[in-house]
Amino acid sequence: MFEDALKPLPEKAFDYLAAVHLLNRAGFGGTPSQARALADMGLNKAVDQLVKYESQPVEPVKADLFDNSIMSPLTDEQRETVRKARLSNDEEVLAALQRDRNRKQSEDRKQIAELQKWWIKRMIETPRPLEEKMTLFFHGHFATGYRTIEDSFHMYQQNQLFRKFATGNFAQLAHRIIRDPAMIKYLDNDENQKSKPNENLARELMELFTLGEGRGYTEDDIKAGALALTGYTFKDDTFYFNGNNHDTSTKNIMGKSGQFDGDGFLDVILARNECAEFMAGKLFRFFVNDFSGDMSKEQKAFILAMANKLRASKYELKPLLDAVFSSAYFYSAQNRGAIIKSPIQLTVQAVRSLRTPVRELSALASATDLMGQNVFFPPNVKGWDGGRSWINTSTLFIRQNVLVYLLTGRKPDMYEWQASDIPFDATHLVDHLRQPDGSVDMASGIEYLLRFNLAQSPSPLRLQQVMAFAKSRGERLDNDRIIAVLALTTAMPEYQLC
Repeated sequence: MFEDALKPLPEKAFDYLAAVHLLNRAGFGGTPSQARALADMGLNKAVDQLVKYESQPVEPVKADLFDNSIMSPLTDEQRETVRKARLSNDEEVLAALQRDRNRKQSEDRKQIAELQKWWIKRMIETPRPLEEKMTLFFHGHFATGYRTIEDSFHMYQQNQLFRKFATGNFAQLAHRIIRDPAMIKYLDNDENQKSKPNENLARELMELFTLGEGRGYTEDDIKAGALALTGYTFKDDTFYFNGNNHDTSTKNIMGKSGQFDGDGFLDVILARNECAEFMAGKLFRFFVNDFSGDMSKEQKAFILAMANKLRASKYELKPLLDAVFSSAYFYSAQNRGAIIKSPIQLTVQAVRSLRTPVRELSALASATDLMGQNVFFPPNVKGWDGGRSWINTSTLFIRQNVLVYLLTGRKPDMYEWQASDIPFDATHLVDHLRQPDGSVDMASGIEYLLRFNLAQSPSPLRLQQVMAFAKSRGERLDNDRIIAVLALTTAMPEYQLC
């Protein structure tokens, strides 16, 4: 019954707008020519190209791209200097040490800003959009913030981890995340000792990362899980298991008994039906529909079908994503324009689909922060709420401003962005509509621009309004008119959806 929910879309139904929908959801959009190429491939090949992206060459992520030594721990000699200075109350030495620490922290804050720009650039340029989209998903799922960690290289390592397992095996990623220095530091597991257990990581593993709040576990299970994770810490940039601090006693976790360590604890969790259902629900909201309120019967059936698929594949994500992006339900009317674009989605999709100049990466990072999504700085361990939380009077104003900035290079006075005089040639968006004399029919061009940018056919009223706006500026659909129409379209409520 539930598997029927994942029945595939008929090949003949995979048209141009379905290809645009797929590009928007399985990545960050694409140009009209990319959408047409995908539509011409047909559903199966189009989904394969996006999901089985390993055949697409991409610049490898180098382990040493960023400096790992800025926040490196003190050497034994330095620790001895600190110890002696404190014992003798040597204020001059202590002050010098503090100045050196402040210098390192300043350098590290500069590096995290460079890391933000690097990732935004990668999302814009990648030929593997789903790889970066899933990296973004896991960044919000296993939310870890720089302000607590204060080590940009550890954030970089974690980002690489998410990319490595982007469409891989979720269970394997879960086993790796309990060994990740950034996560260990963020949730205080470096302080989790058998003599003084710290429950933070165990609690969030169950509540936010695998099962969902209050689903199938008790406070006693959290306490036992914390004991299983004792001794899981790190040295510098590497996971370290401190056996002296690990509790080896028999533990009872959700009806199972054993001398569980962190891996055993996770295996108990992953075997629960609630885990696959929870992850299916998170992926549904990220890729299919970020509904608020009660789920419909159809939504419940689809999520349960996703959960069954995930269990059957032993948490391999590729088969699930392939099934979702091939399903008729994914392309149904109720699921198009049903997700509010996150600030990253809004910004990156605008550049990728319209092919605007990037302008200035630091401005884009600033804009996404002002809109509520500062990558590497999630608000808390729950990550970003998403959905309607992205939209308010302040963020809508910034959303409009950043699109005008991308389209024209003009910056609002209140932001410290750099104005840009790089020209934007928007005529590529309507090249396929050119008549023999090189002109583009105004009505056809306007309707197409709306269909492409809103990912659905515009209402007659909306089409009439935009047509009147364009004609008030001339009869030819030249580059200036197209940019003016895009500025108007990107300010529409419908454009906030994908």
